[in-house]
Amino acid sequence: MEESQTPVPAKGLNPVSLLRDIAISVVLAVFLIVFIYQPVKVEGTSMMPGLSDQERIFVNKYEYKFGVSSIERGDLVVFHYPRDRSQSYIKRVIGVPGDVVEVNDGMVTVNGKKLDEPYVPDEYRDHISLPKKVVDPGAYFVLGDHRSSSSDSRMWGLVDRSDIYGKAVFVYWPPTKIGRVR
Repeated sequence: MEESQTPVPAKGLNPVSLLRDIAISVVLAVFLIVFIYQPVKVEGTSMMPGLSDQERIFVNKYEYKFGVSSIERGDLVVFHYPRDRSQSYIKRVIGVPGDVVEVNDGMVTVNGKKLDEPYVPDEYRDHISLPKKVVDPGAYFVLGDHRSSSSDSRMWGLVDRSDIYGKAVFVYWPPTKIGRVR
């Protein structure tokens, strides 16, 4: 004798469960935005071609804050502009504490070795030179990828570690560029 299984009808939409799920989602989203990821709008062309004007990105505020990882050469960091802390800038870390950075006719050397910079197309390079600079403890040398239109450490000096508050990690707008920041 076979037992027949009768389908159980799906329950209707339960408003209490729906409200609970929405509330949990909102709390998680607020937690992520307040404590871990901050949405930021890129303004300007100094980070082209990797990041363009008006793109929207997420900045990980947690990664550097609690020593989860250290700031490394090549990271795209968001920081308070040293000359006006009410403004935030995004730049690429070129020199970390103790590094010797030099720029000769637009070509960057770090610790005596030419820096490989595939993120800087030739048409975005400039011909600025900068004498050797030792990066102070607790500071970073940063440059924009679009060197001919970037205000960066070549003009206003090093960025203190205390001014760096996040790492650019993900582009979420426009949809055609969704993905990890490179």
